[in-house]
Amino acid sequence: MRNVRYMPRRVVVTGLGTMSPLGAGTDSLWEGLLAGRCGIRPLTGAEFAAHPVRIAGTVPVDPAGLLPPPRARRMNRGALLAVTAAREAWRDAGFCAGGTRDSGLDPDRVGVSVGTIIGGAGVLVEGARRLRDRGARAVPPLTAPMTVPSQAASQISLDLCITGEARTVVSACASGTEAIGQAIDRIRYGHVDIALAGGAEAAVTPEVMAAFSAMRALSARNDTPEAASRPFAKDREGFVNSEGAGLLVLESEEHALARGARIYCEAAGWGLSADAYHMAAPDPTGGGVATALRRAVTDAGSRTADVVHINAHATGTVEGDLAEAAALSTVFGDADGAVPVPVTALKGSLGHLQGAAGGVEAVATALTLHHGIIPPTTGCDDLDDAIPLDVVTNLARPLPARGDLALSNSFGFGGHNAVLALRRR
Repeated sequence: MRNVRYMPRRVVVTGLGTMSPLGAGTDSLWEGLLAGRCGIRPLTGAEFAAHPVRIAGTVPVDPAGLLPPPRARRMNRGALLAVTAAREAWRDAGFCAGGTRDSGLDPDRVGVSVGTIIGGAGVLVEGARRLRDRGARAVPPLTAPMTVPSQAASQISLDLCITGEARTVVSACASGTEAIGQAIDRIRYGHVDIALAGGAEAAVTPEVMAAFSAMRALSARNDTPEAASRPFAKDREGFVNSEGAGLLVLESEEHALARGARIYCEAAGWGLSADAYHMAAPDPTGGGVATALRRAVTDAGSRTADVVHINAHATGTVEGDLAEAAALSTVFGDADGAVPVPVTALKGSLGHLQGAAGGVEAVATALTLHHGIIPPTTGCDDLDDAIPLDVVTNLARPLPARGDLALSNSFGFGGHNAVLALRRR
């Protein structure tokens, strides 16, 4: 057994993979974001006909069609999205499609860390329907293993023969970002050399949509889905429920350099905090969020002056956007509270991918650093006067030359706050 190292190693990003409302693959995501396209569309199924909200950010490609049918039948939709994104990230990092052994890697030195919230809730609901309508014998035998939130991580482990560890993080909408942060530490301190980390979610179901509608948390712009998600805008009214997956290959720098890997950026640090304020509403002062922001910058060994870009959580809810803006103003604002760091909010294009949001938005942040371009925020036609941020709108903007750190924010119900810090090279 290899001894665990206690001197922290630098961690880098060497592979990216996504499934998002903008399409299958990272190229579709990046090109769509730069062009200001929107992946939010009508829900046309009969099961949504009577719902007050009939729009969502759905992945326009069936992930089951991208995997062998016998394997696909054993996965819930979130796991299907996760495995598809993980395969892309794995290949993008320069590894063989067959997994660790075909790539000449020790499978015990590779890990998986995936954030999610609900797992296979749709599978459980379908099982309950069959039980009610046809009796116990009609419930499929794989209902239980296809329901657990850990299925995404376990299926990635099975698909790529990863035996080091397969962990699952459940911390509301901060899940994907926290999963990446945990993977950074597992590599830093020598537990593994490589990790697939991010988030996956497939919760666009009638039951989940009804629950969010009952909270009055969703945008109800059914007639104009492309304008429904409006982060930081004066006329925002709620978030748009979405699905997807975003995975990054994280690797110790020494391991990546030894094999001549292409490096997108450094996974420099991360920060966590808890609001301890309310079961659903954010702390309006943004105090907990500000703590997570500061901790991420400190963990990266940097200063706030080094931050060159912020990928905001910004779901488009009235209270949530104000709380995040207050936190950013506290940490990065000038004497008048204005934040000079360019900010973008991708949920205008994607909607809110729940546990997958942190993974997909981390991929976009890594690409922002790699290409030196900040994608625009769609839906923010008229910035709220109470939000003192430099929000990038309309057109993509070059990344400022001064500074090297970008932050990706994720916050969730119950006061979960997670911030990822990436550094350009």
